[in-house]
Amino acid sequence: MTYLLQIYSSTAMSEYEALSQEEKDAITGEYMTIAQAPGVLGGNQLQPLETATTVRVRDGETLTTDGPFAETKEFLGGYFLYEADDLDAAIELAARIPAARMGGSVEVRPIVER
Repeated sequence: MTYLLQIYSSTAMSEYEALSQEEKDAITGEYMTIAQAPGVLGGNQLQPLETATTVRVRDGETLTTDGPFAETKEFLGGYFLYEADDLDAAIELAARIPAARMGGSVEVRPIVER
């Protein structure tokens, strides 16, 4: 089964910003290692919230809003697609994602297979 691992980071990034460049590089290395793990089909980091555009269609009219749809404590910062035998394997990989231990979270969701 394929899983989407949605990586949510805390808007209070002070913990990350307080790290030395060497520590930040180590965290980036962890993400790169996960990206190369067996079963990982792909993934990307997303641009900051300020670059988002929300689109709605109401009464046939396309409406756009700068930024995300709602104010939240966490924001979607990236994702991995992961092919795994079961949910437990996907959770194991999700637990290795640095954001999960740095105040954020990782949402693991199975992809509908058609």
